[in-house]
Amino acid sequence: MLEKEIINFERTVLVGIITQTQSEEKLKEYLDELEFLTFTAGGEVIKRFSQKLERPNPKTFLGTGKIDEINLYIKENTISTVIFDDELSPSQQKNLSKILDCKILDRTNLILDIFAQRAETSYARTQVELAQCQYLLPRLSGMWTHLERQKGGIGLRGPGETEIETDRRIVRDRIALLKDKIKTIDKQMAVQRSNRGAMVRVALVGYTNVGKSTLMNVISKSEVFVENKLFATLDTTVRKVVIKNLPFLLSDTVGFIRKLPTQLIESFKSTLDEVREADLLLHVVDISHPDFEEHIDSVNQILQDIKSNDKPTIMVFNKIDAYKHLVIEADDLITEKTTKHYTLEEWKTTWMHNVGEKNALFISATNKENFEEFREKVYEAVREIHITRFPYNKFLYPDYKDALEE
Repeated sequence: MLEKEIINFERTVLVGIITQTQSEEKLKEYLDELEFLTFTAGGEVIKRFSQKLERPNPKTFLGTGKIDEINLYIKENTISTVIFDDELSPSQQKNLSKILDCKILDRTNLILDIFAQRAETSYARTQVELAQCQYLLPRLSGMWTHLERQKGGIGLRGPGETEIETDRRIVRDRIALLKDKIKTIDKQMAVQRSNRGAMVRVALVGYTNVGKSTLMNVISKSEVFVENKLFATLDTTVRKVVIKNLPFLLSDTVGFIRKLPTQLIESFKSTLDEVREADLLLHVVDISHPDFEEHIDSVNQILQDIKSNDKPTIMVFNKIDAYKHLVIEADDLITEKTTKHYTLEEWKTTWMHNVGEKNALFISATNKENFEEFREKVYEAVREIHITRFPYNKFLYPDYKDALEE
């Protein structure tokens, strides 16, 4: 009989604030996501703390009373890590570390740590290390003495644990070296993209953990890593796909997230180039997630930031099997009906109606539900682009020689 693997999760608490721009309900959504991020990184959330503030305290982020409350809880419950939902300034992080005497992370640091865990290829590891170094550089002063006391774990993978005794000059040199390395790899990848010929390029985009890799596996019959954790896939995977004798290239890109660190957007430039150079985007949405509309807005904002928001796009609402199950459960409860209890048919009469039948699909990649309709719509969209590029193509026009003579 095999022994079960024992996983030692770090005991953590989460901290967020309620402001004029962030309601209590919105904070709960963010902390739910932060808890999933913490679990993905290897942490166990023991408690959540929140405080209502007009603006964060510039020195300690929180008020004195709330910090004392958190400090007491840390000591009484053997908490090793405190994770803040917003990015902390270097001085806030330094002051909180001294007061609470434990590891202090913010959302950015946590996401960077998950990327460090997930990076498989040399290129992904280089990108993540660059982002980590850029994040750590302004936080070097007074930070190492605190980190020396830690035993590794969340937030201390990558350069955080190998360069404890470094100084700014060494980190700057490292950043310059990593940037040069990434430039070299970017050039190689640009050549690879140009060598793919004139085939139509389709990119899967969407929030993290919406099922892009599962969909990629189903369409291309390939084996792309899939796991129910955030950022399961970092490296872009490109596969040649053929539907009805029409070939095209399909790429699976890194998932987006709210409050995505700017360091990652910069260092993952080449990954985002797959989106920039795509002819068609398949925007995959987890319709079973209660915040899927906000996820759509977050993805659209990042697409706008990288100047890719005007590309032909098909909205692919995935996980309808899970959504139907949620609706059935909601119907069993006596509650006021909101958008969270809409059926798929009711959703289709909302703003989704304006997306148009041609540009919206409702599928389950896991169960292959409505998959033939998905294949047909993708084929039609690719075919339209293909016809524009190759007016007389033998795959689309068997009698194309006659057409040329005319």
